Amino acid sequence: MTDDEKLTQEQADEKQINEAFQELLDRYLESRHRKKVEIITKAFNFAKQAHKGVRRRSGEPYILHPIAVARIACCEIGLGSTSICSALLHDVVEDTDYTVEDIENLFGPKIAQIVDGLTKISGGIFGDRASAQAENFKKLLLTMNDDIRVILIKIADRLHNMRTLGSMLPSKQYKIAGETLYIYAPLANRLGLNRIKTELEDLSFKYEHPETYQQIHAKLEETQAERDSVFEEFTAPIRAQLDKMGIPYRILARIKSPYSIWNKMQNKHITFEEIYDILAVRIIFTPRNEEEELNDCFNIYVAISKIYKPHPDRLRDWVSHPKANGYQALHVTLMSNKGQWIEVQIRSERMNDVAEQGFAAHWKYKEGGGSEDEGELSKWLKTIKEILDDPQPDALDFLDTIKLNLFASEIFVFTPKGEIKTMPQNCTALDFAFSIHTFLGSHCIGAKVNHKLVPLSHKLQSGDQVEILTSKSQKVQPSWINFATTAKAKAKILSILKRERREYQQQGEDMLHDFLQKEGFEASDENISKLCKLHEVKSAEELNYKIGQKVIVLGDSDRNELKEKPSPTSWKKYISFAFGTNRNKAQEQPAETPAPDIDKKKIVKLTPDAIQKNYIIADCCKPIPGDDVLGYIDDNNRIIIHKRQCPIATQLKTSFGNRLLAVQWETGKALNFPVNVYVKGIDTIGILNQVTEIISQQLNVNIHKLTIESNDGIFEGRIQLYVHDVDDVNTICSKLKKIENLKKVTRIENFDDQISD
Repeated sequence: MTDDEKLTQEQADEKQINEAFQELLDRYLESRHRKKVEIITKAFNFAKQAHKGVRRRSGEPYILHPIAVARIACCEIGLGSTSICSALLHDVVEDTDYTVEDIENLFGPKIAQIVDGLTKISGGIFGDRASAQAENFKKLLLTMNDDIRVILIKIADRLHNMRTLGSMLPSKQYKIAGETLYIYAPLANRLGLNRIKTELEDLSFKYEHPETYQQIHAKLEETQAERDSVFEEFTAPIRAQLDKMGIPYRILARIKSPYSIWNKMQNKHITFEEIYDILAVRIIFTPRNEEEELNDCFNIYVAISKIYKPHPDRLRDWVSHPKANGYQALHVTLMSNKGQWIEVQIRSERMNDVAEQGFAAHWKYKEGGGSEDEGELSKWLKTIKEILDDPQPDALDFLDTIKLNLFASEIFVFTPKGEIKTMPQNCTALDFAFSIHTFLGSHCIGAKVNHKLVPLSHKLQSGDQVEILTSKSQKVQPSWINFATTAKAKAKILSILKRERREYQQQGEDMLHDFLQKEGFEASDENISKLCKLHEVKSAEELNYKIGQKVIVLGDSDRNELKEKPSPTSWKKYISFAFGTNRNKAQEQPAETPAPDIDKKKIVKLTPDAIQKNYIIADCCKPIPGDDVLGYIDDNNRIIIHKRQCPIATQLKTSFGNRLLAVQWETGKALNFPVNVYVKGIDTIGILNQVTEIISQQLNVNIHKLTIESNDGIFEGRIQLYVHDVDDVNTICSKLKKIENLKKVTRIENFDDQISD
């Protein structure tokens, strides 16, 4: 090559490099990130100088690769200036004489840390030195804990390498493609990078199975015109309906990827022609405002369901319940006029960004926009070091273990937002609550695992998505220590119980002294011992504790005991030590057929602690706070709480009047009770959505079970809810009755009760 030719080549390279960088800057300036152009330009100039004269195997200047990686990080993952600089510099330390210290001096510790992480995990994962490569992968996972952007940039680097894999030798192509399909595509999927995951799979498939890939690609091209025609005909009435609604939207055709088609052909043992879901329709809309996003999504669903009949078993609501990796959309399968089922995916622009860019897209929607959130993505990886502490003797076994389950002794559990938590095997929902935050653990009342309500003692499985339900009035219960399995949960529970016990003891001591002073007794050891004996407690501390908890309510029996006038009947003494009495509390309303033997002066208080320890809620009538109730002492000295109008209670009143107790609810809003509601009305589109919207969204009540039946335009529904008291039920019923086509709303005792008009 002559000097003139070299000069011409250098000028051409310079032009190509500058154009590529300018395009990167232009795309960055279009984003909502802060416009830190100066430091990005500085990183570009530094990397350009460091890689000067170096070319890739394809023959192009090497600096074009870091620019391309930075562009993927910016445009396809949604990262900002820190990541763009790190991407531009990611090969400098590995390929040149510059050090991490040099990077830190010029660009600061954060960029240096990311570049250092990328340098440590450079190279392949498989190869001749399998053990060393497995160690490399271990380092890759460790760096995820330090800064999630390391793995995001590494995925961007791998994507560009896959896009330019054609210049590599076939043997290299197979190795890199296999590695990508095995490691990087699943990682991208876990991070919610759906578009990148799909492209990595397709490129891997293209190089691992080139002939099959070409065959499927050719068949997709052959059938393209037919799909276009189906798409236009199918979407025409949908467009017309959406135009009437006035919601800004765009409709796209989603074509199944070659890898997905091939995968389905392999798994289902079918041919290309037998795959019926190659075409799907995607509706992407702009909500009227942030609050209306969910409603707009369902309104669109209702609108298009009027045009085409929906498949009854193929509604997928990932709007209300996002997938573990953050994916949100409403999927419905509709019957076209040509007799073909077509899936329609309904997403807002925000949901679409999250679907394509993963969790990183959330940064764009944070208040103020612009800054990268360092915590959002790294939360679910912060325990990765603990998982990797256990050494694996065989490198490939290590890789399999990591990929499939990250060690058998650990499980992965997802939060409702898709964040991942590493927990010990056999852990419970309660352990999970305390692992998130002590406040969450100490106020939890239950959990929803994979959207199903479970008790706190429920054992979690890997892959479970767990939502902890809390109540401000809930307190740590002593029984929790029996099913907490993690050291953290046990320690927190014991600590809280110890602190609360001290507080209750102090309150109880003050209440006891006030009582003794008011009644004219001394706070002597002798008097305290009498009360301890009366209430069958072992020490003054325990007496104070139970008085403070209001398990013991000081009253007539205590006064009589101190006057050395023991109560005349064992029943009265039993009632006193178990529950206490108070003649001044609110009087119970009489039952329709009152039991004459109930002593109205002795009203047993149904406090949260007492209910959990000493009482059984009758299953026949399922009373809740606010219901008129009575207590029945059975043969085993257990106290059963019945509604007063319960048929069983009526029998008890006539046959066992001497075993009945007057009881009064004092639960506040501390506990949740199951209640069943029956609804009946005219079957119109969207009425179920109206019902669930009022219960779940407006009233923030959890639906435990729901069944709906429709016949001849009339529907009947049964809903099981968890409420605090009768007031909650009345509020729910009152709100539901305002729905225009809902004609009957009533509480029923049992879920399957038959209701007559």
